[in-house]
Order: sequence, then structure tokens, then C-alpha cells
Amino acid sequence: MASLIEIRNMCKIYNPGENEVRALDHVSLSIGENEFVAIIGHSGSGKSTLMNMLGCLDVPTSGIYLLHGSDVSLMTDDELSDIRNKEIGFIFQGFNLISNLTAFENVELPLIYRGISKRERSNLAKEALRKVGLENRMEHKPSEMSGGQQQRVAIARAIAQAPPVILADEPTGNLDSHSTKEIMNILRNLHSEGRTVIIITHDNEIAANAKRIVHIEDGRITSDSANDGNLSMEDIAKEIRGNTNIYDSDFEEEETQVPDEVKEKSLEQLAREQLGIEEPAEEYTQASVESQNDEIQQITDDYDLEVTEENNIDLHLNGEK
Repeated sequence: MASLIEIRNMCKIYNPGENEVRALDHVSLSIGENEFVAIIGHSGSGKSTLMNMLGCLDVPTSGIYLLHGSDVSLMTDDELSDIRNKEIGFIFQGFNLISNLTAFENVELPLIYRGISKRERSNLAKEALRKVGLENRMEHKPSEMSGGQQQRVAIARAIAQAPPVILADEPTGNLDSHSTKEIMNILRNLHSEGRTVIIITHDNEIAANAKRIVHIEDGRITSDSANDGNLSMEDIAKEIRGNTNIYDSDFEEEETQVPDEVKEKSLEQLAREQLGIEEPAEEYTQASVESQNDEIQQITDDYDLEVTEENNIDLHLNGEK
């Protein structure tokens, strides 16, 4: 199996010195093409920090990250932005939909900013929504849809340009059991189509869907096991840490440590800057842009949306440019 991701001795250190925090501590990990991997750990284990590194949303303090054989640390901001837009489809727990747009428009919007023609982006958006079973809900707005349907719209948005890597951070954390099964079926189907699927989770049951389970604790990988489909929840727990009661689904989400200087700008300031970079396509009115400017402030507490000069739509840690 060809190597897609290769991480060697990666460290992420916040507040270097006497009170430093090692969010990642000499992590090494290899993920091949068309793998289905779950990275599991409790709150504060370092799993979300590792996700930020894998998604090129943040840079390590030290170590090497090779993506398709290229050293990510040597890439320019524009090159990293291009990777985030074309190589990786992000799925987050909070859906991150714009409430005044329909499902079709939410999926189409990133394609507009990427400069894709009207006909092509329409076809891409419709096909993505069809894949997640929402071909009959394209004109519905988020408020008219269930949580599971909203997450399916978010998945459609992530896969519209067929990125080779799907990076899902707690994709079922806000969903009921029925919707969770639907979302996991979609992710399994994406894997069967040839995508590399990486799920970040604290839930053994979600991790059991993956073909490989990586456990991280205190910033270090403590186990890396194949899952042939015959493992029970107890087996998975034993594989990870030797007991059957590791995680609690009520754990709070891991809060990534971010330096104070990264947090200087408010969401409102960033939203004004980002949405002011480029005018949208002709079918979106100025009133719609102003409404989106209000909505973008609520999209997520962890990540910001940025439209670059190259018409890419970009994600990065809150306040980080």
C-alpha cells in the first residue's frame, strides 16, 4: 500500500520553557492510501492537535510531515491552502452550515470561491448531495432539516470536489444513534470508493467502524492495531489500554492549546476581512453576502473560513492567519 501520510517524531509544544505543554510528544505515524483509520483518545490526549497537523491547519514545533512524499514544512502558505482545498475534505462536529442558504447553496458556495464554472459546480453539488441521500432535500435550509441531514450536507460539501482524504473530527458527536449509523455508512461507502478516511473520536463504538485503530494518550501514540471487524467493544478497549471502561461519551471536547498571540483578532474582525476579499458570483446578491457575514461569526468556535486571493476557501485555527 502506497504511503499517503508519513509523520516522523512530530512535536507540538505550547508555551516553551518552564511551563511548556507538549500537546504532541515525538509522534510517528504512517497512513497509506485508501486506509480507514480511527484516532482515538480522551479529552486532552492530543488527538485534536494531531488532526490539526494532519489537515495542515497548524504546523508542528518539530518533526517531519510528508504528504504524498512532499515535506509540508517546506510549503508556502499558498501551497498549504491549496492542499487544504483540493486534497482534504473536512467534516466537523458542528456542521458549519450557513443557515440562510439551502443545502444545494451550502455545498455550492465553496466551489464558487474556487472559481469553478456555474454548470460544473451545479453538477458537483447535485452529485455530492445524491451520494449522501439528499437529492430530494436540496432546496431545504438547515433549519428545515434534522441534525443527521445537516451533517450529511456538511459531508456533501466536503466531498464535492472528490478530495482523496476525508478528515472527520467527531462527525457524529451531536447526533442520535440512528443518524450516527447513517453517517458512518456514508463514511464506509466513501472508503469503499477509494478515499482515505481518518476519524478523530473518543468513542470506541465509532472507532470500531475503522479498519485500523490508533490510540493517543498524553501526546503519544500508545497503540496501533488492525481491526478485522471481529473485535468487540471490550476487545478494542483491551487493545488500547488493557481495560474495558476507558471512555465516557459525555467527555467534553478536547480544547486545543493555542498561544495567546494567535487569539488577538476577534471572529468579527476576521469575518469582515475574509468575506471582503472577493465578491461572490453574480447569482449571490449583496444582501446575501451581508447575511453570510453575520452567519460566518457563528460557524465554529475552533476554525475560521478564509477566502484567499487565489479564490480558495480555506480553514485555519481561530485567529491564525
